[in-house]
Amino acid sequence: MRWENTVTIDAPTGRVWDLTTDVENLPSVTPTMRRVVRLDDGPIHEGSRAKIWQPAQTPAVWTVTKLDPSREFSWQTRRLGVTMTGRHLLADDGDGCRNTLVLEVTGPGAKLVGALLGKTFAKALATENAGLQRAATSAE
Repeated sequence: MRWENTVTIDAPTGRVWDLTTDVENLPSVTPTMRRVVRLDDGPIHEGSRAKIWQPAQTPAVWTVTKLDPSREFSWQTRRLGVTMTGRHLLADDGDGCRNTLVLEVTGPGAKLVGALLGKTFAKALATENAGLQRAATSAE
């Protein structure tokens, strides 16, 4: 199952990237995250882990699986018989940034999770993108 949300942000891609990868600050950007704690030190990298508290969910540890600076940041967690992969895809768009958020759910329980939570996931992606858009443009 896959959900996607794309917005064009009137801010440089580098600014959106900085907001995206400052994971401990994401709760100030979007209400889809209540708290994020890095479980390692230094710059974020493939293999970095963070514990995330989200509304109506138990905390989960997410592990960075791909990091292509200013282009892609992906991480995943496993829970309830599914693997959830969150992808942040950035691309220059004139003077701004096209920001695409993707949530992929795979595994034996994916169809059930999608049926129960698909609308919630779609709304969360839109909310997160709106928060990134606000934060990136207000920092200019």
